Amino acid sequence: MFNRDRWREIFETISKNKLRTFLSGFTVALGIFIFIILFGLGNGLKNTFQEFFLDDAGNAIFLYPGKTSKPYKGYKANRRIEFKNDDLKDIEENFSFFLEYLSPRIDRSASTSYKNESNSYSTRAISPGHQYVEKTILMKGRYINQSDINEKKKTAVIGRLVAKDLFKTESPIGKYINIGSTAFKVVGVFQDDGGDREERNIYIPFTTRQLIEKGNDKLNQIVMTYRKELGHAGAMAFETALKKYFKEKKSIDPTDPNGIYIANPADDLKQSQQFAIVLQYIVSFVGLGTLIAGIIGISNIMVFVVKERTKELGIRKALGATPKSVIQMILQESVFITTISGYVGLFFGVIVLENIGLKLEDYFIKNPYIDLGTSIAATITLIVFGGIAGYIPAKRASSIKPIVALRDE
Repeated sequence: MFNRDRWREIFETISKNKLRTFLSGFTVALGIFIFIILFGLGNGLKNTFQEFFLDDAGNAIFLYPGKTSKPYKGYKANRRIEFKNDDLKDIEENFSFFLEYLSPRIDRSASTSYKNESNSYSTRAISPGHQYVEKTILMKGRYINQSDINEKKKTAVIGRLVAKDLFKTESPIGKYINIGSTAFKVVGVFQDDGGDREERNIYIPFTTRQLIEKGNDKLNQIVMTYRKELGHAGAMAFETALKKYFKEKKSIDPTDPNGIYIANPADDLKQSQQFAIVLQYIVSFVGLGTLIAGIIGISNIMVFVVKERTKELGIRKALGATPKSVIQMILQESVFITTISGYVGLFFGVIVLENIGLKLEDYFIKNPYIDLGTSIAATITLIVFGGIAGYIPAKRASSIKPIVALRDE
């Protein structure tokens, strides 16, 4: 396989034709480089678009009370609707087919302190299911559990930035913080992909909040997730059933657009997924076009190279070179140049993509990347077609009679 004389001839040919070799290699390297950059930027746009859905679970549904806009069953318009604890039980009993996780929310803001450190944070009273609705990631300790709810314990799970503000480098687990005038024991620290705002929240048991507020059973919101296997159609059916049920229970006119609000990201998520698929097709099309342009470029150069060397090939054949050896020599040279150049383009493309990643977030391109398999596959594709680009004119040249080749100028 390794023929020292042939490789010596190849390197001599390359050294004698530096410009031609450079142009051939540059065409291949540029094609791979542009492919990697474009493909990576396309993935960065997808990441930016999909980030809008990172804060909460993709199968989450949010139920909000509002004010009625129409009189109904003896009730006047502008009546404020309220959720209570029994609404949670009704959802669990009547919608078990759809339901995955369920939690109330009671949002308050209060001054929170530990020793000499204090600040104002949002305190959200919840139940254990909230962890899965919000996609909360525990860093230390534990989350609010059912025992906290049943026993109305004064326990708190604090955000990463709350821990940083109040405790500095000290571990907060087991320590007591004052939320308003009430002391709570810190049992966990969490982080959230939703960003800094979410990580400045404090979670406490919703029953404890209700106890502090004179034993009422009112809720601000109800949040839940549906079973993912139900898909988009199931999510929309769940939303419709919830709206109908609570309008009947709360005596709201069925045609009243207010009173009950339901936020269901299923439609937006579906559109996001469709957009991501379309974007992937566009990126793939552009990338394929770049590769084709590179293939055409190297093909044109190889046709020119072989034509330029027609006289040389005629001399080789006159001296006894076989058509097979002529083809092998040109093909080997073509594949060698294409391989080296392809991986040079791959290397610089990946390096540039990694270095410009953080600088592009202001332009809605987040974490641009290309996976190793795709980049190597693209490079190998260009190498293979580079070999074919060298083979076709080499095959044609090998069939020319020496006397014809020697007359060719």
